[in-house]
Amino acid sequence: MLGASVPLDPLHNAVRPDLADVRLADRVFAPHYAASVPRIVVAATPLRQGSDVASNALAELVVGEVFEVLEFAKGRAWGRAPGHDLVGYVDADALSWPGK
Repeated sequence: MLGASVPLDPLHNAVRPDLADVRLADRVFAPHYAASVPRIVVAATPLRQGSDVASNALAELVVGEVFEVLEFAKGRAWGRAPGHDLVGYVDADALSWPGK
């Protein structure tokens, strides 16, 4: 990256103070970058703004949608729902796993 980071809306761009989508590396500095791993939604689940299950629901992801995971932690997955152009958290159990 050349120059300073560009402010990005974290609701639509997978960027946090500690982690960012590697596809944003040319626009934002982050201590760590991750490449997204596409998973399929296998059980309808809310896309939440925060990791807490009581956090504001941004959208409802339905079976068959793609969710691009950047981090798994404590039973939650953080990433991007490209069909909604939103970034947030979902229940990790609602996503497909390789070989299943």
